[in-house]
Amino acid sequence: MTAGDQNWDHQARQETETQRLDRNWASLIQELRVVQTGVQFLIGSLLLLPFQAGFATLSQPMRLVYLATVAAAMGATVFLVAPVSWHRILFRRHRLGNVVAAAHRCAMAGIALLGLALTGATILVMDTVAGPVAGVVSGVVVAALFATAWVLAPWRWRGVGDRADG
Repeated sequence: MTAGDQNWDHQARQETETQRLDRNWASLIQELRVVQTGVQFLIGSLLLLPFQAGFATLSQPMRLVYLATVAAAMGATVFLVAPVSWHRILFRRHRLGNVVAAAHRCAMAGIALLGLALTGATILVMDTVAGPVAGVVSGVVVAALFATAWVLAPWRWRGVGDRADG
């Protein structure tokens, strides 16, 4: 956080650094609650697939997509749940700044892995239902949608002048 950000928080919100960290932590935890449920549902569904009769007919390339998708979903879970562990371990150690900074990085990594996992799941479903061309095309389209909606669009606003919140 820059000195300009700190000054803005203090002037616009009349909040101390600790109040800002508390607000940022609460916002981040609420955001993680939204994605954690979806990731857990995705993992549950993915873990059931190998035990279905049709899984044996999956081609070798689609098995690799499946394994990469499970790995990405597991990685997303690790990173999206990690802030809870950080908070518990550093609780009452006056390290909220460290917790918020680490949780932010973990959330970004978890969101990226979630995008990969959802892209992989889309490829698997479309390949199974409509064939390999549909799987590849849908994977490219979904990856482009995630990149645009989750990265490019918000990144574009980072440089915009008038700030409405901190």
